[in-house]
Amino acid sequence: MKHHSSRDPQLGQSVVAGVITAVVGFTSSFAVVLAGLDRVGASPGDAASGLLVVTTTMGLGCLLFSWRTRIPVTIAWSTPGAALLAGATVPDGGYADAVGAFALAGLLYVATGLVRPLGDLVRRIPTSLANAMLAGVLLTLCVQPFLAVVDEPGAVAPVLVVWLVLLRVARRWAVPGAFATAIVVIVASGSLTEVAAGDLAPTLTWTTPAFDLATMVAIGVPLYLVTMTSQNIPGVAVLGSFGYRAPLAPALRYTGVATVATAPLGGFSINLGAITAAISAGPTAGEDPARRWVAGVSTGITYMLLGPLTALVTTVSAVAPAGVIATVAGLALIGTFGSAAASALGDEDFREAAAVTFVVAASGLTVAGVGAAFWALLAGGVFLLVVRVGAAPPASR
Repeated sequence: MKHHSSRDPQLGQSVVAGVITAVVGFTSSFAVVLAGLDRVGASPGDAASGLLVVTTTMGLGCLLFSWRTRIPVTIAWSTPGAALLAGATVPDGGYADAVGAFALAGLLYVATGLVRPLGDLVRRIPTSLANAMLAGVLLTLCVQPFLAVVDEPGAVAPVLVVWLVLLRVARRWAVPGAFATAIVVIVASGSLTEVAAGDLAPTLTWTTPAFDLATMVAIGVPLYLVTMTSQNIPGVAVLGSFGYRAPLAPALRYTGVATVATAPLGGFSINLGAITAAISAGPTAGEDPARRWVAGVSTGITYMLLGPLTALVTTVSAVAPAGVIATVAGLALIGTFGSAAASALGDEDFREAAAVTFVVAASGLTVAGVGAAFWALLAGGVFLLVVRVGAAPPASR
């Protein structure tokens, strides 16, 4: 058996890659999670509780799956799902209805992990339409930094400048750097004088779920679909690109059960990592792919250590000057928006249907209490049925 000493460079690389995965994943999109929970009616305490439980269950999932499979598996919160929530409307029944929708999404993840045809059905949804829905939802969030800089130039401009400079010199740290700049702005504004020491302790807040049909259709089903198509399925592809076979079915069962169990505490959705998964699965975690699983374990431990800081992050965000946290959230989503829009409109065969889906999602319309994400997918699907079913196939180009 080959012995690896304490000075083993691969071990160090893997541990550092895992820490970077967790820190970048957390700091680059926690603002999106807070914005999403706030939008569907969560109080600051509810949002802090939600951020705590998703961070903890993510960490536990990374640790368990990476240790057992010897693959660098990362579990993450659903950033696209949080963005979907941030573009939703407050349910008529308030936050309790949203919690019921979270639980429904969790049940659907479990079902997909148990019933293979359900997963096959999700894969049959044209990628262009799913990405068009996501891009339309993200558009309203991505414009916020540029609207905010007009209203609050002194607070927002430094955040934008640091983000832009870091995109040039250290792209991975652009959004974390923008967040760090936001902290400086918040401190300089004197807003932290409003924070009491008791506000910084991590707490869990229970909300008994309510199951409202309109909310489940408006939030629960789109949350499931966008998480499957924008996180779980790409997560499999990311691991596959580095030669790993992702444990998708077990991961769906774990993330689904965890989501159902923690929904009353604000756990809106966790999933197989995709956006930051390449850091732990790629060469940055060491030359030997068989030993990169250590990076997944390191990611999990780091997430679990970050969990107790969620109350601090939530409290500081709540007292920030207007527009600052929305700016960080918007900047965090620009890359995702670009990828979703390019994928949505890149396939000429589906371009018109994707365009219809995109504009409906971006419209923000609400009909019968059901928000734009659902109607966008429906509009794109109807367009395809009318224009494509029974018609001659497109001429080859």
